[in-house]
Amino acid sequence: MNRIKELEKQLNPVREFPAFQAGDTISVTYKIKEGNKERPQTFTGVVIQRRGCGTTETFTIRKMSGGVGVERIFPFANPSIETIEVNKRGKVRRARIFYLRKLTGKASRIQERKAPVKA
Repeated sequence: MNRIKELEKQLNPVREFPAFQAGDTISVTYKIKEGNKERPQTFTGVVIQRRGCGTTETFTIRKMSGGVGVERIFPFANPSIETIEVNKRGKVRRARIFYLRKLTGKASRIQERKAPVKA
């Protein structure tokens, strides 16, 4: 089993991204192909889950677009991801916040995590 994981790492290396967890608001910039052209596109939303480990790890982001909830799943090992930027740190008590799907308006807001005080 260890040999398989070593081969996966060699074939598909996982890049380093900033640390984030469920409840955080992040912006993911990725390349999309239209015909023979490529252009960057940004998807900004709340992380509702992270799952898997190593090369198979994924994260799901949810945003509201025109009053409709849109979710997108990104694999960490996806070569089309250019950058991940953490906009806000959210304070939630669950690793998977699927309850956010049922909430609308002000109820769907997530409190911001306070930064630790440096002495």
